[in-house]
Amino acid sequence: MASHPKHPAPPEQPAATAERDASKPPIVLVETAFLASTASLLWLLDYYFPVGPIFRIFFPIPIALIYLRWGRRAGWMTALVSGLLLSVLMGPSRSVLFVMPYGVMGVQLGACWRRRSSWLVSISLGALLDTLGVFFRFWLTSLLLGEDLWTYLMARIRDLSEWIFIQLGILAEPNLVIVQILAIALIFFSRLVYVFVVHLVALLMFERLGNPIPKAPPWVDTLLDL
Repeated sequence: MASHPKHPAPPEQPAATAERDASKPPIVLVETAFLASTASLLWLLDYYFPVGPIFRIFFPIPIALIYLRWGRRAGWMTALVSGLLLSVLMGPSRSVLFVMPYGVMGVQLGACWRRRSSWLVSISLGALLDTLGVFFRFWLTSLLLGEDLWTYLMARIRDLSEWIFIQLGILAEPNLVIVQILAIALIFFSRLVYVFVVHLVALLMFERLGNPIPKAPPWVDTLLDL
């Protein structure tokens, strides 16, 4: 009996490939949902149970981690889902105050760390973004209250400066423009410190999770070894 030649197996059809890919665990979606919930929970706990700056340090960490692991799409999705969760739990105004700046900052830090940018670049951009977030908070709160809170705050600071000048015997009147410039400089400096601390936390955490951020400058290693 003549044996028929064996034919090679037909190539796998696209439908079969798609079905096999769909059966894989949706790890990206699972991590996105989990870390978005974590970021929302941190904001919620800090709002109702404020314990100083402890929770605030971790606000951008979950979003930055998901960006570092899975890229831009997952990072933006986590920030968006966090905002939607907080909008349901706390209202749109408070959810917007989380997304800007902390949600956007998480994306920015994750992008810088994924591209292996230096600490100088990522901290500077983060501090600038956080400073814009402070002014956005002033603007949104002023809009909701119907008052210009920034001008009111600057007027009170100028009154305080005048009192200090009188106590020191300085015969000069503080200029409002100079007071505003000093206030902006102090805000930016405080945001630099905040983003630097966020980098330290990420340096210690992400290394253990297998997603290290760029190497710290030598003087930071020396500071950590003390």
